[in-house]
Amino acid sequence: MGRLSQRVLRTAGGLAVLALVMGVSATALAQDAVPALDQGVASAATLLEGSEVSVAVRLVVLLTALTFIPAMVLVMTPFTRFVIVFSLLRQALGLQQSPPNQVLIGLSLFLAMLVMQPALDQVNDQAIQPYLAGEIETTVALERGVVPVRGFMLANVHSDDMRTVAKIARLERPESLSDIPLSAVVSAYMLTELKSAFVIAIKVYIPFLVIDLVVASVLLAMGMMMLPPVIISLPFKLLLFVLMDGWGLLMTSMVESFR
Repeated sequence: MGRLSQRVLRTAGGLAVLALVMGVSATALAQDAVPALDQGVASAATLLEGSEVSVAVRLVVLLTALTFIPAMVLVMTPFTRFVIVFSLLRQALGLQQSPPNQVLIGLSLFLAMLVMQPALDQVNDQAIQPYLAGEIETTVALERGVVPVRGFMLANVHSDDMRTVAKIARLERPESLSDIPLSAVVSAYMLTELKSAFVIAIKVYIPFLVIDLVVASVLLAMGMMMLPPVIISLPFKLLLFVLMDGWGLLMTSMVESFR
């Protein structure tokens, strides 16, 4: 892997020097540009030959990896389950913009970090810190960092969802869990999260739906058909949710659902 990294870096350096020289040659003579190109490529190859990844390259790789964090948070953490349940809870209560989306997203994000704290600690100890210290290469850091997150997803994937994804991808029966591709693990985990989120949301939605039906029936029996039932049922739903400590029960049950 070290030779492969050196080859990649050597090629990237050569391409960078090539682009620079081509820009200069636009205003120079052709016979002067060719020697400059050869000299630039040769100097870049000399600098990259046998050299380790510098601190600047590590920072560039790290900053590039940060752009993938939003996608990783969506597909490799419990964030999706939390934000879906909280959004449907707000609809069940009959609230339009309270709590705001920013509050629900922030709460979901920190709950996801709380659930994945052991896996994140392993990623930091086994991959991030050794990589920043220059002890391991980029490819080794990526391989080490994926292992704890992969283990978390496999521990929370339903077997039916994994079989569905394997059938879609036409995967052969693996001999062990380590033989399953990461793309299949992520897809099965997302499928499990979506199913779990909607199951929890249905269980949360039913009590408030019963209150809406009771209020609507009472208003209809009293002949108050012009009064929207939501206006009357909203205070009762909020009162029920507060008295039963709905936020605490909901967050506790969702966090404890992860193994």
